[in-house]
Amino acid sequence: MTRDALSPAQARRTALAAQGLGRPVAEAAGPRAVGARQLHGVVDRLGLLQIDSVNVFERSHHLPVFARLGHYDRDRLDELLFAPRGRYVEYWAHEAALLPVETWPLMRWRMDDHRARAEADPGSWLSANARTAAWLLDELRGEGPLPASLVEHDANRRTGPWWGWSDVKRGLEALFRVGALVSAGRRRFERVYALPEQVLPAELLAVEVGREEAHRRLLAHAARASGVATTADLADHWRMKTADVVPALHDLADQGVVTPVTVPGWPRGGWLHRDAAFPRRIAADALLSPFDPVVWTRPRAERLFGFRYRIEIYTPQEKRVHGYYVLPVLQGDQLVARVDLKSDRQARVLRVQASWRERDLPVDVDRLAALLGRAARWQGLERVEVVDRGDLAAALRGAVGAGDVS
Repeated sequence: MTRDALSPAQARRTALAAQGLGRPVAEAAGPRAVGARQLHGVVDRLGLLQIDSVNVFERSHHLPVFARLGHYDRDRLDELLFAPRGRYVEYWAHEAALLPVETWPLMRWRMDDHRARAEADPGSWLSANARTAAWLLDELRGEGPLPASLVEHDANRRTGPWWGWSDVKRGLEALFRVGALVSAGRRRFERVYALPEQVLPAELLAVEVGREEAHRRLLAHAARASGVATTADLADHWRMKTADVVPALHDLADQGVVTPVTVPGWPRGGWLHRDAAFPRRIAADALLSPFDPVVWTRPRAERLFGFRYRIEIYTPQEKRVHGYYVLPVLQGDQLVARVDLKSDRQARVLRVQASWRERDLPVDVDRLAALLGRAARWQGLERVEVVDRGDLAAALRGAVGAGDVS
């Protein structure tokens, strides 16, 4: 079933359903109640999980899964995501991200673009450090997959050339960008680098996908994960240029994968995926990572939810408006609040360092308090404490009460 027009509320519900946020999350009997099939299902639906090193509440790749599945075993997820020769690899997709290995060949056009730019620029790392690049490749060929720290340690013991920490790390990243290296999992959250043939199946390495076909397949996945989206939304899903995706989208329209749709308030209209659902109600309760696909494209978040969002991690403390690590709160089909969370693992407390209402939307503080309690238990914490900052803090503190979640 398809439609040529959606109301703003229908577009919002369609987008959330496509993201796997259409149904309430059941309180699991324990982290092992969520199995590998469900964990894989979330990653496959989203198409990628963005990675970020900030860990003040929880790492960014864990949070979209919690939002969709509730309490699960984070170590189990990491075993699946970072297994050498496993189902996922890292690459620069929507920023640094984990992707199903089948997506890697679809990114070769981007790797080729990085290589062409590097070769055309005499000042690029690869152009200026050809001998270093060759040495790094030989090192991994001989030693097998390694994180940068072990490459550095090994090189430091060598009697041959030594280029310093920054050159080793920059070299590995440059080779990673052009596809000469791939990820082979992580150790203590440090990326492990490998030659493609050390990690990826031979049949996958033999796959050749042209730029146009890769664009079509990437955008088809973005459209399915988005439900309904503008051209710019779909381009940003993979950090592509809007002008570059237009031909592929018209091809997908000709194939019936997407259809044009109008939404009031969307000046240029949008695209509706053929599998999009049109739920009458969304029953979600979720904390969304700043890097969750629901909000990672800021204009889309504002268009769907009227939600203006800025990550303030890198903003000086005195200039922050809402807090350091602020998560949007989804209740039903609206983003109704923001909470600045910190997991104080030593004190075993989830600290709500600030809490804010969103415009004039009603907030069910009891539901939010219950959600924070589930988040604390997932984190292995014992209490929730609400700091007196923000226009929601007093009501939320009252709903949290003593804050004991054990």
